[in-house]
Amino acid sequence: MKIVMAIIKPFKLEEVRDALTALGVHGLTVTEVKGYGRQKGHTEIYRGAEYAVSFLPKLKIEVAVASEFVSQAIEAISNAARTGQIGDGKIFVMPIEQAVRIRTGETDNDAL
Repeated sequence: MKIVMAIIKPFKLEEVRDALTALGVHGLTVTEVKGYGRQKGHTEIYRGAEYAVSFLPKLKIEVAVASEFVSQAIEAISNAARTGQIGDGKIFVMPIEQAVRIRTGETDNDAL
């Protein structure tokens, strides 16, 4: 089992959710986050004044998947979130040692 964590642009959420749902992913967690990458933010002009925006708004999506579906989940997220512009995001994969469904007591892959 793995956690696939993706940092994406906020307007791409519905496309990513639809792509993961088509794969059979049953649930995901979405968190509003702020951060920056290699560009360290950007500048914006508002009412004639220039402002440095250091932390850009993003969404963090976390999905627990069986190990055999990790590459499919990564491909689905990548294709749905890609705009071809700077700041499309990143995907991280981390192992899950154990999962337990609280309501039924199911464990590991059955809990997903």
